[in-house]
Amino acid sequence: MKHRAAQDELKKSETWKEHGLVFTTNSGMPILPRNLVRHFKDKIAKAGLPNIRFHDLRHSFASLLLSSPNGGVHPKGVQELLGHSQINLTLDTYSHVISTMQSEAAKVMDGLVGQ
Repeated sequence: MKHRAAQDELKKSETWKEHGLVFTTNSGMPILPRNLVRHFKDKIAKAGLPNIRFHDLRHSFASLLLSSPNGGVHPKGVQELLGHSQINLTLDTYSHVISTMQSEAAKVMDGLVGQ
């Protein structure tokens, strides 16, 4: 909401060029990848966070969804959010998270039918 309000203000400027984008420069132009990475690196350094690649955010997003304490998001949903064309890509890429989920599922089943 804050981003939209700020962008609505920027759109009133004579220098604004509409491109139908959500994240833009202050003049509405597409953000250059090198500028995005530079800004990202600056923000994580100021926050005292470890130096990670911008793409690592995508991996973290998927891993957190799959391993959520509420049982996680079904891999098919994660596949769609990530835009993977095949579920195999999602399953292969995040198999380390899914194997943990299988362990948890086995514990739940043991609790249901075990001694």
